[in-house]
Amino acid sequence: MSEAYKAAGVDVTAGYEAVRLMKEHVKKTFTEGVLTGIGGFGGLFELGEGYKNPVLVSGTDGVGTKLRIAFLMDKHDTIGQDCVAMCVNDVACCGAKPLFFLDYLAVGKNVPTRVAEIVKGVADGCVLSGASLVGGETAEMPGFYDPEEYDLAGFCVGVVDKDKIVDGSKTQAGDALVGIASTGVHSNGYSLVRKLFGLNEPDAKERLMKFEPALGKTVGEVLLTPTKIYAKQLLGLMEQVPVHAVSHITGGGFIENIPRMLPGGLHAKIQKGSWDVLPIFPLMQEMGGLTEQDMYNTFNMGVGLVCAVDKADADKAVAYLRGIGENAWVIGEVAEGTIEGVALW
Repeated sequence: MSEAYKAAGVDVTAGYEAVRLMKEHVKKTFTEGVLTGIGGFGGLFELGEGYKNPVLVSGTDGVGTKLRIAFLMDKHDTIGQDCVAMCVNDVACCGAKPLFFLDYLAVGKNVPTRVAEIVKGVADGCVLSGASLVGGETAEMPGFYDPEEYDLAGFCVGVVDKDKIVDGSKTQAGDALVGIASTGVHSNGYSLVRKLFGLNEPDAKERLMKFEPALGKTVGEVLLTPTKIYAKQLLGLMEQVPVHAVSHITGGGFIENIPRMLPGGLHAKIQKGSWDVLPIFPLMQEMGGLTEQDMYNTFNMGVGLVCAVDKADADKAVAYLRGIGENAWVIGEVAEGTIEGVALW
């Protein structure tokens, strides 16, 4: 071990211990295609058979300022799922099965037990999505991050047969829009969330520990609820009915994300009141005096994923999703004409 490096703030021995502690979590994500264990210079994954014309689909993202909630609550075992979800959900929107995931964790100080908790969340997310955690990087960066802080990002690679790619090209006017419930705010809009709840103030931790009757939980519990992973459910739905387009409701909320899945000349008509809006959203709107535009342009409003299907398949799609334990609703339709954003009615 380099004593000079340790004196500069980087503890190599702590890094070894972190790897030892995370191994059990990483191993549980391994699927048949994994050819290497943790610790190599590259993660090897064999695609396998069963694809006629395989196309690789990739996605990358980070957790964002939701990390600040984890710092304040000193709870680090779920934030990794957020990182995985933000990547695998995007990949699945194309009809791709997530194959493998890699993470990048930059810390101010390498605390092995904390690193292992973070990686546990990543591994849990990989298990939920069916992806293998084949590698990653933990960088100790003293003087760049505070000792109690870190940043977390990652990327996912998936595969889909070329003739099964979901790209929105089959979407047409009259298609039904099926929404699948979110678990909460997910991982977007947290700069606004922190402002609304006063989480930039000195008493932020006390504010997070406050029980909020409207939520039935503490503010911190609700805000740290991990992002829903939809990959397996969405791919299962695609085996039941033809799915024409999919939108993952992330940054930009309904107004920016739903139009991304639609071809030119079409827009989305969303019927308010057709789904269960989670209590956190009206609470935040009231607290901040936010407009409807602000809410729908920032948050998922209780719907984390939207699929366009033929109107004749809508009931079957909803029934399938509810049958596997997901809350789902027909929340609107695709209509002719180009507008900015979506039409709320």
